[in-house]
Amino acid sequence: MQIILASASPRRRELLKELVPEFRIIPAKGEERADPSLSPEETVKVLARRKAEEVAALVAARNCAVLGADTVVALDGKILGKPKDAADAFRMLSALSGRTHEVFTGVCLILPGGEKTVRADRTEVEFYPLSEEWIGEYVAGGSPMDKAGAYGIQDGGLAKRITGSYSNVVGLPLELCRELLTPLLLGGR
Repeated sequence: MQIILASASPRRRELLKELVPEFRIIPAKGEERADPSLSPEETVKVLARRKAEEVAALVAARNCAVLGADTVVALDGKILGKPKDAADAFRMLSALSGRTHEVFTGVCLILPGGEKTVRADRTEVEFYPLSEEWIGEYVAGGSPMDKAGAYGIQDGGLAKRITGSYSNVVGLPLELCRELLTPLLLGGR
């Protein structure tokens, strides 16, 4: 069965290749906004479901399984989105410096018959203390600008400790995706 990834993220694409050698990409175009009263875990589930539903409704996705995902960084239960500008990225990274935060990724798999599975993964990340100079150089390099929480864990130099799935922090929890996709890959569905 053909699988479609409802994301333009190059990080998600590379991670999914570890599980599924061939798949199509049709990025969802909808807004990434959810009810602010939702918990970070519920937020990523809602956003992943919306992305998957948007793509699954397309003619191009007929008879395909669609995988949607959304990742957020949460500090003290408050979601840190993608930074609006360099000053916002600096503020976020300063807040994360020397502290432990959570990363949540919601994953939604929609099968051709409409059956839907929505799950989320949670990882704790403890940052090293980061100097203002280090943060300034990191922000100036541009990496934080399209990432939740203003960082990419794969950039290195940030995490003192990760408890849970590393790939979840990158943007697609491979362990959870393997659990959801294995029946499809083995032809069981």
